[in-house]
Amino acid sequence: MNFITNINGQFFIAAYLIGGIPFGLLLAKWFAKVDINKSGSKSIGATNVLRVVKETNPILAKKLGAATVILDTLKGAAVIIIAYFVGLTNASLWAIAVLAVIGHCFSPYLNFHGGKGVATGVGVMFVMLPMETIIAIVVWIVMAKLIKISSLSSLTALLALLVSSFILHPSMAHAPIILIAIIIVYKHIPNMIRLILGKEKKILS
Repeated sequence: MNFITNINGQFFIAAYLIGGIPFGLLLAKWFAKVDINKSGSKSIGATNVLRVVKETNPILAKKLGAATVILDTLKGAAVIIIAYFVGLTNASLWAIAVLAVIGHCFSPYLNFHGGKGVATGVGVMFVMLPMETIIAIVVWIVMAKLIKISSLSSLTALLALLVSSFILHPSMAHAPIILIAIIIVYKHIPNMIRLILGKEKKILS
């Protein structure tokens, strides 16, 4: 009970529950009348929203994909920003960051299934490590232009963020960053298998 009444515990719960909101699934159902949880890669993220909705409405697909990215990015960042102004410690902010990504990847509203964690990860990392996140975004844009494969672009950007965090902040505790990276890589295992087999679809243009 103390955990629930403690302000840290309340923010931890909020981070997980808000992080778990499947915006991509909701937007696709409301506006495109499709269930992305049963189509494409079955992920709730923006890439699958774009892939599935594009089959029937390419213009709407781009709008919903963009909206999904924005909302998935903001949902983790918003909780951290509020917690910061409330006065929570840096360690608590990192815990919130991890829990928001876990919520997205293992949503309590979808029987603990979810997305890949990239957009939510970008949101929390931009608040906690803005310079490293900018580097990662630049790497993602370059890779996306060159190879046009979302998953490989995301994994390369993740590596760039991880490496740059050790270079720019060598003395900080990197455990939360590594944990978030492990979660995102784990969720990309099917993509990595398809990449090895040469079956990963190009989604970006």
